[in-house]
Amino acid sequence: MRRRTGSLSHLAVPLLALILIVVFNLVRDPSFFAVKLLLNNDGNDVLSGNLVSILNGASELAVLAMGMTLVTAASGGQDISVGAAAAIAGSVFVKVLRGGDVGLPLILAAFLACCAVAMLFGAFNGTLVSIFKIQPMIATLILFTAGRSIAYWINGGATPTVSGAWLGYLGGFIPGISVPTPIFIVILCGALFWLLLKFTNLRLYTQAVGINEASTRLNGVDTTWVKMLSFIILGVCVAVAGAIRVCRLGLINHETILLDIEMDAILAVAIGGNALSGGRFSMVGSVIGAYIIQALTTTLYAMKVPSNAVKSYKAIVIIALVVIGSPVVKKYAVILRDKVRKGSPKSVEGV
Repeated sequence: MRRRTGSLSHLAVPLLALILIVVFNLVRDPSFFAVKLLLNNDGNDVLSGNLVSILNGASELAVLAMGMTLVTAASGGQDISVGAAAAIAGSVFVKVLRGGDVGLPLILAAFLACCAVAMLFGAFNGTLVSIFKIQPMIATLILFTAGRSIAYWINGGATPTVSGAWLGYLGGFIPGISVPTPIFIVILCGALFWLLLKFTNLRLYTQAVGINEASTRLNGVDTTWVKMLSFIILGVCVAVAGAIRVCRLGLINHETILLDIEMDAILAVAIGGNALSGGRFSMVGSVIGAYIIQALTTTLYAMKVPSNAVKSYKAIVIIALVVIGSPVVKKYAVILRDKVRKGSPKSVEGV
C-alpha cells in the first residue's frame, strides 16, 4: 500500500526549539543545567539551578497557556485580559486571607473565592464573544483596560502583605520535599485537563466549533455554551496563576502582578503548534511553549543581557519560531520532504 504522507506533527516545532535551546546552553556553558541540593533559609534541602528555575518560573505561564489553548481553539481568538484578571483574582485571594488566621482552611476558602470571581469575569468575556459575537481580542480589551483598576479598588488602593507557613509552602517548598510546589501544581492542572479532555467530549466539541461553527451547530452542539465554557475554564486557570504568584511574593501589587503575561500566554500557544485561528489544538505543545519562553528568558539573563533588552532579544527568537511553525513554512516543508522521499531508492510504490 502507498506510504502515508501526513502533515508535520504539531509538536515538531516546539520540541525542535526546546532541543536547540538545550544544545545552545550546553555548548555555551556545560554546567547550565546542573542541579544542586542546597539548604534554604528555613534549613530545608531544596533543589537549585537553572533547570529548576525554568520549571518553577514558568508555572503561572504554563497554567495560563492551558486555558488560553482552549479559548483559542474554540473562539479563534485570544483573551488579552488574563494578566488583569489574575490581578483581580489575586486581590480577592489576599482580601479573604486578611480576614482571619492564615491556615490551610482559610487558604482553601480564599482560593475558592478567587476562583468564583475569576470564573465570573471569564463568563463576562465569554458572553461578549459567544452571545454578542464580538471578536475575542476586542471583547477582552475591556477587562484588560479596567481589570487592574478593579484589583486596586478591592483592597482599597493598598499593597497588602500576607504571611503564613502554608503560603510559603505553596509558593516555595514543602518541608521534606526538595522540588518547588508550583511545579506540582502545574502537574496537577495538566492531569485535570487530561482527564477532562479524555473522558468528556470537550476536545471534540471545542475543535469542531473552532473549525466550523455553523456546521457544528447544525449537528446539535450548543456552540455558544462551548465557547462560554472555554472562557470559564480559563478563569479557573487565571485564579490558579494569581494565587501562585501571591503565595510566592506574600503580597498583591495590582500594577505589577503577572504584568504582560497575556502576551507570553498567546505566544506559548503559537509556539506550541496551535493555529491561532482555532480548531485542532495540542495542550502539551502549549505547555512546552511556556517552558521554551521561560528557558529563553533564563538563558538571556545567564548571558548577562541587560533586563531592559531581554524583551527585544526574546521577540527576535520568538518571531523566528512562530514563522518556522507557520502553515506556509509547514506546507513547503512537507513538499520538500515528499520530493526527498520520491527521489530516494527506497521509496518504491507498493512497498
